[in-house]
Amino acid sequence: MEYIKKAAKTAESDTEKIRRIVQEILTDIEKNGEDAVIKLAKKFDNWDADFVLSEEKKQRLIAAVPENIKQDIRFAHEQVHGFAKLQRDSIQEFEKETLPGVRLGQRIIPMEVAGCYIPGGRFAHACSALMSVATAKAAGVETVIACSPPRGDSIAPAVVYALDVAGADIIIEMGGVQAIATMAFGLFTGKPANILAGPGNAYVAEAKSILSSAGKCTIDVFAGPTESAIIADKTADYMTVAVDLVSQAEHGYDSPVWLFTDSRELGEKVLEVIPKIMADMPNPEVPETAWRDYGEIVLCRDREELRRVNDTYAAEHVQVMAEDLNWWVDNLKSYGSLFLGEGSTVPHGDKCSGTNHILPTKKAGYYSGGLNVLKFLKIYTYQEISPDANKIISGAASRLSRVEGMEGHARACDWRLRKYFPDQDWDFTVYKQTKY
Repeated sequence: MEYIKKAAKTAESDTEKIRRIVQEILTDIEKNGEDAVIKLAKKFDNWDADFVLSEEKKQRLIAAVPENIKQDIRFAHEQVHGFAKLQRDSIQEFEKETLPGVRLGQRIIPMEVAGCYIPGGRFAHACSALMSVATAKAAGVETVIACSPPRGDSIAPAVVYALDVAGADIIIEMGGVQAIATMAFGLFTGKPANILAGPGNAYVAEAKSILSSAGKCTIDVFAGPTESAIIADKTADYMTVAVDLVSQAEHGYDSPVWLFTDSRELGEKVLEVIPKIMADMPNPEVPETAWRDYGEIVLCRDREELRRVNDTYAAEHVQVMAEDLNWWVDNLKSYGSLFLGEGSTVPHGDKCSGTNHILPTKKAGYYSGGLNVLKFLKIYTYQEISPDANKIISGAASRLSRVEGMEGHARACDWRLRKYFPDQDWDFTVYKQTKY
C-alpha cells in the first residue's frame, strides 16, 4: 500500500504520560475517598456544590429544554432502546437434560449497578446519555448511575432530559477521572458499579482500563478518542467522502480519520478539498489539528488489500462507499460499527438510527464489538447431576482428573461412585495406580 497522506502522530503518542497521571489520581481517590474527589472537582471544574443532582434542580433543567428538542431526544431514545430490546430478546435462558439425569441450564442476570459516563466539554452529548443508560435499562439493570461534567453551574439541560428519559436513577454532576472513580468505588451513593460504560477522552478511557485491570469492575469497551475510517472505491463521490471525514475530525484534536481507497484520483481529490471544507467550519482549529496530526489517506491495489488494511486499523467507525456492499459485510472482520453505502453516515449512528455509538477504539475492534445489552448481563450456568447419572459423569471426570494429575478431584468423583453404586467393583487405576 501507499500513503497519499501519512499521520504525524499515533494513538500511542502520549499513552505513558496519560497513564501516569491517571494512576496518581486514582491512587489518591482510593486512599482519601470523597475528600479527594471534592478537591479534584474544585481544581478541574471549579465545582463546590452538591454532586448528586436533586429532583428540584433536575426538573428546573428539564423545563429549560425546548419541546422540539425533547421530541427529537424521545425519538432517538425509541430507536436506541428499541434496538437494545431486540438484542436482549435474542438472548435466552434455557435448561436441557443432556443425558438421563444430567440437567444443565443458563441464567441471565442483569448487573446490579451500572456506572455510565457522559462526556462534556465543548458539546452537550445528549445522545451519549441515551446510548449507555437506555441500553443498561433495556438489559434490566436495577440502578444506573450517570456522571457528566457540569458546564458552568450544571450539566447541560438537554443531557439531563436525555438521562431522565433513558431512566437514570442517580445523576452526578461530575466529570473526568474522578467521576469514573466515584462510580467504581460507590462514592456519594454507596453503590459501587459492576460495570463502567460510556465514551470519554483519553484520561477517562485510561481510568476505566486501569480500574478494570485492577479487578474493581468490568468495562464496556476501550472507548477513547473517536476514530473513523472510510473505504471508498472509484464509484464514490469524493465530496461526500471529504465531508464525512471532516464531520468526524471535529470530535477532538486527537481524533484520527482515515481514508482507504483503491483510486488515486479519488484520494488526491479528497486531499485537495478537505482544507476548504474545514476552513468553512465554525471552529476549524479542531478538525484541522486532527487531520494534520492523525489523518491518513491510504492507497491500496484492490479490495482485498483494502479489506486487509481495514482489519489492521480496526477503526471504531467504518463507512463503505464502494460497489458490492454485501461483499464488505461478509469479509470485513474488525471494526466497531459498519455504515454501508453513501446513505449511511456516522452521525446517523451517533445520534438516532438505533445502533449503539459507544464503540471500541485503539484496535480493540480486533476482539470486541460495541456496547450492547450483553455487556450489562451476567450469563450464569448451573447443573444438577442425579445419583444414577454419576455412573457416567463421575466415571469420566475421575479418569480425566487423573490424566491431569489432580488426585483430589478424582477422589471426589470416586467417592460418589462408591456411595451411589456400592455393589459395583470400580477400577480407579485406569490412568494411575492409587490406593484410596
